[in-house]
Amino acid sequence: MIIKVLQFFALLVTALAIVPSAAHMAAMPNKIGMSQADYFIAQGIYSGWSLLGVVWLLALIANTALASVTRSQAWPTWTALAAAVSLGLMFVIFFIWTLPSNQATADWTSIPSDWEALRRQWEYSHAANALCCLAAFCLTCLSVLSWRAV
Repeated sequence: MIIKVLQFFALLVTALAIVPSAAHMAAMPNKIGMSQADYFIAQGIYSGWSLLGVVWLLALIANTALASVTRSQAWPTWTALAAAVSLGLMFVIFFIWTLPSNQATADWTSIPSDWEALRRQWEYSHAANALCCLAAFCLTCLSVLSWRAV
């Protein structure tokens, strides 16, 4: 029963982790060419979204736990572990590219001279995270679907 609960939780939080990442990626084509003034106004809608990072952490923990509890079966373990790695990669991308953009612009309230490069860095890092999260969700699904109760 614990495996089923953990599978459900891993699927749920990994699916929820896709939501903000996919929202950023979906908005990117409309935002990438905006004027400076419009872009900084648009960025204001993300105030408070940093709290959604908790969902990323929960998804990482849940998939790592899922890999641990399914270790008696190779495929469910490896796919859950690969999902955890994909989620971990999201943190790497965030800390290397997204966070520095946020810091350089004081969370998009201050306009540095290189704001266009920072915009590209911010937008593309979110697109990369959306793809990592989608991969993580698919891998979590594969783990759950391949598990066979003994």
